[in-house]
Amino acid sequence: MLKTAPKRVIAMPTEAENRKIRRAAKADPDSLPLTDAQLSAMVPLKSVRGRPKSENKKLLVSVRYSPEVLTYFRGTGEGWQGRMDGVLQEYVAKHNSRRAKRAA
Repeated sequence: MLKTAPKRVIAMPTEAENRKIRRAAKADPDSLPLTDAQLSAMVPLKSVRGRPKSENKKLLVSVRYSPEVLTYFRGTGEGWQGRMDGVLQEYVAKHNSRRAKRAA
């Protein structure tokens, strides 16, 4: 049978203790109360957590590569997927310019 941890009890300060805490906080120059402008500028922590959104969002696809290609890129170390993407982008840029010349 699993043993569960006992529930934690949060001891709230009495009203007298709370007044004493507030007085001490107001007397401390490093912990001044927040202004209305500061309070209105606050945002929930959820909205600022995580990786920033990229301007050029990448798409998730399933692709099969030859073992030699994967061995080579994985052998270049961490970030190999980004380097592989860079090589493919160079290829696309080179061949798009050729295609544009042929169309002109």
